[in-house]
Amino acid sequence: MEKLKDLFESYTGQRATETEELTSSGSNRRYFRLKGGNISIIGVVGTNKEENNAFIKLSRHFTGKGINVPRVLAVSSDGMRYIQEDLGDGQLYKLVTQGRESGEYSSAERGLLLRAMEELPKIQFKGAEGLDWSVCYPEPAFSERMIMFDLNYFKYCFLKATGLDFNEVTLQEDFERLRDDLMSDMGQTFMCRDFQARNVMVKDGEPYFIDFQGGRRGPIYYDVASFVFQARARYPESLRKEMIQTYLASLKGYMPVDEEVFQDKLRLFVLFRSLQVLGAYGFRGYFEKKPHFLASVPFALGNLRKLLQKPFTAYPYLNQILTKLTTMSQFNSIVEDKRLEVRIFSFSYKKGIPADTSGNGGGYVFDCRAINNPGKYEYYRQFTGLDAEVIKFLEDDGEVMRFLDNVYPLVDAHVKRFMERKFTHLQVSFGCTGGQHRSVYCAESLARHLSDKFDIKITVSHRELDIEKIL
Repeated sequence: MEKLKDLFESYTGQRATETEELTSSGSNRRYFRLKGGNISIIGVVGTNKEENNAFIKLSRHFTGKGINVPRVLAVSSDGMRYIQEDLGDGQLYKLVTQGRESGEYSSAERGLLLRAMEELPKIQFKGAEGLDWSVCYPEPAFSERMIMFDLNYFKYCFLKATGLDFNEVTLQEDFERLRDDLMSDMGQTFMCRDFQARNVMVKDGEPYFIDFQGGRRGPIYYDVASFVFQARARYPESLRKEMIQTYLASLKGYMPVDEEVFQDKLRLFVLFRSLQVLGAYGFRGYFEKKPHFLASVPFALGNLRKLLQKPFTAYPYLNQILTKLTTMSQFNSIVEDKRLEVRIFSFSYKKGIPADTSGNGGGYVFDCRAINNPGKYEYYRQFTGLDAEVIKFLEDDGEVMRFLDNVYPLVDAHVKRFMERKFTHLQVSFGCTGGQHRSVYCAESLARHLSDKFDIKITVSHRELDIEKIL
């Protein structure tokens, strides 16, 4: 932290007086918001020098091309830390929460998504102009090897785990044909590789692309498939078509477009991305024993089911296996789970109380601000209510335990009554000043308590940490 503060001071001429650790969304990199006077900057601590170098050089290249990305302001001498422009808190993923959870996107949400698609060709084409591909990490280009890694990831981590019988040699032959078709139109374009709503920030109404350090030279279809067919986004078909048409209209400013050929190519990449995602869900769910990843499988299979309405005749055996996969009852049973779902939120009062998107309204909102706040001490600001240091502080202090002793009976009574009446949703929210410490601890504690007592579905969302999980 001190080295980041030194970078802040050397760049701004003043010392950082406030620091706040931000969510890393599963990355090994750590992000901090540093403030001094009226200046706010994001500090990054990486674990891999080559990955840091890729982001820094790509950011500077894209900035020089007029592409909306966070500007890198200063880098430490060892290359392990840097500071970058603070784009605020307008993550596109959060800005379309209502649509993602309900499946019905407002005109404002649709406008933000379309604007992101409109800007995508700019980073793909202008971003590729004069780019030294050797700075990309870990590979300079999309490759046959990468495709086969992901297809085999699907085969071994998901398909085999389902118990579905298949001929591995015949399936491999179709994989190789799919690989060759995916590689047939590489182009000299930049592929973000992880283009999704979580990696788009909105500032002054304009989209900014972040987390592109894994990008490389690759086909334009990959990013379109990643964004438009993201498994849990629940984009209605009309919105998907509108996003693709918006992208195509923008794309025509960079290259001639045969829309029929484009749609055929895109379809192959949607297939590939669907298999890639199922492989990831299978590994996390079946092998790492994290069941909330398996809860996402029906969404991915829903995409696949629609895709298979027009058979992939070039890959007959793969098409046959996927058709069987989408009809397996073990995945349908996940969709038909009718138990009461209790959604538990932690949040910051500064950003408002979480909306109940189930349509039921009501629920509990508990104010944790009377509990002794670890966030007022410099040492604890780097941690959250998920960390042992904060947990020990709160439990040693004791106020939080007395608080929860009053919360548990209220929520227990509500859960019992809702189960009796066959209700499907209950929402409980815990708020505190920053949504980082006390509210997070309380949300986690209630989730464990309810899980031990009732046969219900429990979703925990730490809104300000951008963490959501299913117990």
